[in-house]
Amino acid sequence: MARTTDGDGTPVPQRLLAAATRLFADRGYDRTSVQEIVEAAGVTKGALYHYFGSKDDLLHEVYARMLRVQQERLDAIADQDAPVERRVRDAAADVVVTTIDNLDDASIFFRSMHHLSPEKNKQVRAERRRYHERFRALIEEGQRSGVFASATPADLVVDYHFGSVHHLSTWYRPEGPLTPRQVADHLADLLLRALRP
Repeated sequence: MARTTDGDGTPVPQRLLAAATRLFADRGYDRTSVQEIVEAAGVTKGALYHYFGSKDDLLHEVYARMLRVQQERLDAIADQDAPVERRVRDAAADVVVTTIDNLDDASIFFRSMHHLSPEKNKQVRAERRRYHERFRALIEEGQRSGVFASATPADLVVDYHFGSVHHLSTWYRPEGPLTPRQVADHLADLLLRALRP
């Protein structure tokens, strides 16, 4: 039976995910072998296959965990009893911060999604769509109430903001001049300025 934790108590599945994420981000999914992942995690291939059926399952979990975190946070923000402008700003900033906090995951997401099996690719797309639809519903709420301009379709507003978010992994550097919060505030403010009537 595979050990569930290592000496410091880190569960084996988390060790495998951490190793896979690091290697996929550094080398690319297609240039990383299962052997390299298990060696980096300090486990056997048997342990990997005990928790994940394949390398594809590891890649899918990299996507799924970031999407889960972001969806939970967006749902909590959207459900608050606060003015829609505040909720949109908080949601717009949050997705930037959580993307920067998980920059390797974001980088892998956009570089390697095409490596997923068709079924897993469909699942990831459905989860992403669910997130975008919840975000779009906030924009539409603001447009209906007159807080936001309605000349630009909400779908385009969502694409505009997420286009910026999706490119963070190509240019953001932790050692650069802006903190994650500063980048988040700037991008959220740009979005709100674009929405004002």
